[in-house]
Amino acid sequence: MPKTSARVFPWFSLWLASLATLVVQSVLSSSSYSSSSSSTYQRPAAGGKRPGFMERTLILLDVNTRSPIRVLNDNFLSLQLDPSIIKDGWLDFLSSRRLVTLARGLSPAYLRFGGKRTDFLQFNNQKNLAKFRGPGPDYYLKNYEDDIVRSDIALDKQKGCKLANHPDIMLELQREKAATTQLVLLKEQLSNIYSNITITARSLDKLYNFADCAGLHLILGLNSLHRNPDNSWNTSSTLSLLKYSASKKYNISWELGNEPNAYRSMAGRAVNSTQLAQDYTKLRTLLQSVRYYHRAHLYGPNAGRPRKNAILLLDGFMKNAGSVVDAVTWQHYYMDGRVNKVEDFLKTRLLDTLTEQITKVTKVVNAHTPGKKVWLGGLGPAWAGGINNLSDTYAAGFLWANTLGMSAVQGIDVVLRHSFFDYGYTHLVDQHFNPLPDYWFSLVFKRLVGPKVLAVRVAGLQRKPQPGRVIRDKLRIYAHCTSYYNHNYVRGSITIYIINLHRSRKKIKLAGTLRNKTVHQYLLQPYGTDGLKAKHVQLNGEKLLMVDNETFPELKPKTLRAGRTIAMPPMTIGFYVIKNINAYACRR
Repeated sequence: MPKTSARVFPWFSLWLASLATLVVQSVLSSSSYSSSSSSTYQRPAAGGKRPGFMERTLILLDVNTRSPIRVLNDNFLSLQLDPSIIKDGWLDFLSSRRLVTLARGLSPAYLRFGGKRTDFLQFNNQKNLAKFRGPGPDYYLKNYEDDIVRSDIALDKQKGCKLANHPDIMLELQREKAATTQLVLLKEQLSNIYSNITITARSLDKLYNFADCAGLHLILGLNSLHRNPDNSWNTSSTLSLLKYSASKKYNISWELGNEPNAYRSMAGRAVNSTQLAQDYTKLRTLLQSVRYYHRAHLYGPNAGRPRKNAILLLDGFMKNAGSVVDAVTWQHYYMDGRVNKVEDFLKTRLLDTLTEQITKVTKVVNAHTPGKKVWLGGLGPAWAGGINNLSDTYAAGFLWANTLGMSAVQGIDVVLRHSFFDYGYTHLVDQHFNPLPDYWFSLVFKRLVGPKVLAVRVAGLQRKPQPGRVIRDKLRIYAHCTSYYNHNYVRGSITIYIINLHRSRKKIKLAGTLRNKTVHQYLLQPYGTDGLKAKHVQLNGEKLLMVDNETFPELKPKTLRAGRTIAMPPMTIGFYVIKNINAYACRR
């Protein structure tokens, strides 16, 4: 972030004045207490403390309301689906009314269809279901297949969005089938040896119907490992897919491959940066040759975590094809599947690894194409499907919320969460179509947080030695203009979200421009006796549950009176809307 002089921000002088006033009031209060008790000592009331300001407030918080430091994409928080849903059968259930409702709750957003199996997808332009489905237990396979066909026939008769309410027995059979298939998928992931997946025209229809009905813009990943003998990219399957999609007038953006820096270990074939740049240039030419997609967006190269090989590949790609892509994409996963403690999700050192990775990527991008948008094209709390009862619990929300705040401050234009609905334990929605904690964090974020990022100023007022770094590391505070899509708040409102990683309650006093303003609190805490391992969330003390397949619970704020100190319980996440502040940065 570029450095700015103090004179650029008149709000900073106001903040200092506010701080000085509050401290002076504290000193005068203490002096008054001393003078009144100098002749006769009076013991404080039992359990009472001296009312000094320094003792009752941990930090002062102010926000620059004059101008944003970043303006992000409206689709900043976006989603990802892995191609494995074709193999385990869940693609056939994307028409579920409940699943579409949950996805619509996070719109507007992009939906990236991609992942490790992107480079093993083969398109087949036919609608025969039976020949291209994965295996299932023999005792129900035939009836199950017939049910799927009957469901598809019923959906084809619908106009507009094609939605279904699948019978419970059908969903139970699918969960059994998926459990068997997912063991195979996990084995592939751990061994890094993958089998091919066929995406049919029918599969693409179902995928696009889901995205379109949910208000999501589909980004479709293409197989980059379909190669000719000279190692050049074979475009035959892609051209067939483009022609079919254009004939259906599907509004799709595109990408090519996934983590090309890992191809040698995955497929025994390396693709260097020069070849990858040529492939992307060829894809751009191919898109321009199909009239419907001549202006379609293209994203890439989906580099892996920016270590040495990935950075070298990204550098060469940007040098040769940086102008070909509309945004640069890369991926970050915090930990592998061997992590087995809640405490691992609370380590500030782990949270801060993202900052280091963003700095590396943006340095390379700006060296070749200054100003090019950078996307976090794949993000999850854990690699290899995650960890059961950890990466799908409240504890993982600290990583997710901090990722959103840190990415926004550092100018990442879009964050694509892996995965909306998938096998493993890093998804937002489970296989019973119930939202997990990270879904509720995402929903509140979407409802309250807008694309304009504001600068935050925090000052510690502790008597402990050198408290500043401890406060900043374990109390993370981010500020945005409130979402314009939220009609409960007028333009000019501000949303602050706070992550308290401390094991004790922390108090925050709003100062400067925020002083004496009414605040709406949305405090998210784990629900039940499992603590941080809870898979349910409460908002201001009320458990969050879907009312029915099409109705969300009301997200009721708790009103904090003007001037009241914000008290953050230990290890919680809270959103705070400053009403009627009429912030200049947020009015336009």
